[in-house]
Amino acid sequence: MDASNNFREAKKNMKRIVIIATGGTISAHHEDRTDFRNYRSGHYSGEDFVTQLPELADYAEVEVVQLSNFSSTRMEDSHWSILHQTVMHHLAEEDCDGVVITHGTNTLEESAYLLHLTLKSEKPVIITGAQRPFSALGSDAQINLLDAVRVAADDSARGMGVLVVLNNVIASAREVTKGETYKLHSFQLHAGGQIGSVDADRSVQLYYQPLRRYGVDSALATFQLPKTLPMVDIIYSYAGATGEMIDALIAKGVQGIVIAGTGAGRITPKEEEALRRAKEAGIYIVMSSRVGAGRVVPIECYDDLPMITADNLSPQKARILLKLGLNAGLSFAELQNLFDTH
Repeated sequence: MDASNNFREAKKNMKRIVIIATGGTISAHHEDRTDFRNYRSGHYSGEDFVTQLPELADYAEVEVVQLSNFSSTRMEDSHWSILHQTVMHHLAEEDCDGVVITHGTNTLEESAYLLHLTLKSEKPVIITGAQRPFSALGSDAQINLLDAVRVAADDSARGMGVLVVLNNVIASAREVTKGETYKLHSFQLHAGGQIGSVDADRSVQLYYQPLRRYGVDSALATFQLPKTLPMVDIIYSYAGATGEMIDALIAKGVQGIVIAGTGAGRITPKEEEALRRAKEAGIYIVMSSRVGAGRVVPIECYDDLPMITADNLSPQKARILLKLGLNAGLSFAELQNLFDTH
């Protein structure tokens, strides 16, 4: 059966997809359609998306839930809790076939990874956003949303965890990260990150499945997230770092610290001294890298300063995993196993 026949057949078996709108650049407006910087998020609602995208009706029956309408830089634990609860509520509906979340791109990867780890469902959950405002010339808002609905309505997306769909690329939430400030191809993929694409013949093509634990197989899958998760902060290492920021976090009473180390996860001698004080205070430490790719694994020079190693997770995603692991009450060994398997 060719692509056009597939397209006609799909319309006979229309899926019901819930679009949960949270704001971000995809909701933004500026009177100057060539200004990609000084726009205001939250101008357009999810209903505006649907009104201006009649093509959505070719792929699914959509329902819009306006959860919030602000920049994703405002996202914090309480918002994640509400988002998780809302997604789980709709996934539990018998006639809901999948969920699409519109989200600001600045922290999209963090929300996506948190949901990837905690949503207890096999139904497709897709997160999308835009690099250019909805009103801008050449905006990617419309096609990204349309592609996200296409993927959510496709049977092949079931059981794949949370997928990020941007710029015609389908990526696993674990592997994708924002790597450019303004360009449309901003989101970069770690090894194995791209698992498919939305192609010119209007078809969804998935080629790979994530192997790390997620969704119903995740040790962190839950029906409800608390409004406040354990406090975990990130320290960025650099030449000459004194460790004073680590001492400040000890005084603040954090439960976890993620180090964005240099190279393969190295720190300065003064930071090492400060981390020893953090360990004495009962703070869990995760060693990750600031370089953007590659694994962080145990090294002998830190044998006497036990730290959880983050594998190839970015510091911001390591923070999410540590917060969830601490919330679950896991021990040091259990936390390391969490990082090795999720």
